[in-house]
Amino acid sequence: MRILFHIFGVPVHFFGVMIALGMLAGIYVAYIEAKRKGLDTGKLFDIVLYSVIAGVIGARLFYIVFYNLSYYIKNPVEIIKINEGGLSIHGGLFTAFIFAVIYVKKHRLNFFKYADAIAPAIILGQGIGRVGCDVFGKAMSIPLPWGVRYQGQLVHPAQVYEFVLNYLVFLILWRKRKNIKYDGQIFIWYIILFSINRGVVELFRINPLIIGWFSVAHLLSVLFIIGALVLMYFIKRGVFSTSTVDSTMAVEGKSSLAKDILIILGLMIISMIVFYTVQS
Repeated sequence: MRILFHIFGVPVHFFGVMIALGMLAGIYVAYIEAKRKGLDTGKLFDIVLYSVIAGVIGARLFYIVFYNLSYYIKNPVEIIKINEGGLSIHGGLFTAFIFAVIYVKKHRLNFFKYADAIAPAIILGQGIGRVGCDVFGKAMSIPLPWGVRYQGQLVHPAQVYEFVLNYLVFLILWRKRKNIKYDGQIFIWYIILFSINRGVVELFRINPLIIGWFSVAHLLSVLFIIGALVLMYFIKRGVFSTSTVDSTMAVEGKSSLAKDILIILGLMIISMIVFYTVQS
């Protein structure tokens, strides 16, 4: 991992800094959306904080089980060396989801209302955090101007592909959040769109393959999409107690599309400048 600087001899990594910035941005967005929807912001912060902890644990476990199990069986001490990398975003999301469900059930909250408030924040945080990722993509077969030199090869900046796509998903969710048909819609859209994003980016990354170009990450993304579609089916069938419309839509106007697009474009440009300045 690329080190930016040291504090009292302790290295501060680029990836860690960007993850921290992503978390702060995500918490801010979730707070704004929770207030707009009239949710308990104290409970929201509890869900976010504990879900992050659960997510990190799950991300590590999923990486060990699905990506490199044989290595960790032979080297169990390496399991705790999370600072050296080795996390699965699918595992992080899955375990965070499980914790959130348990938490809202215990406190008798509406899971889908909180999930809708948090979903745009998650994808924004993922995008910002990915700027600092140092897991590069495959070597380019044809040299392209945005390629990055890594270990003597010109490779695909898979990180750039992913944070650009994540920012676009954030824009979609942010624009849609005031015009939903049922609680949970933004959350379901997030799962589906993020899984599609990861499936696309995976084509440029090097990960364990199942058959042909179809990788482990592709399989997990497909399972996530299937799970989201099943969840949507049950919501629409009335299995869960949800409202059918976001009531705040009646009292709030839509923000300018042009303004939102400019903000996202600005975020993309800044992220690219930071990425290529530090990583190139």
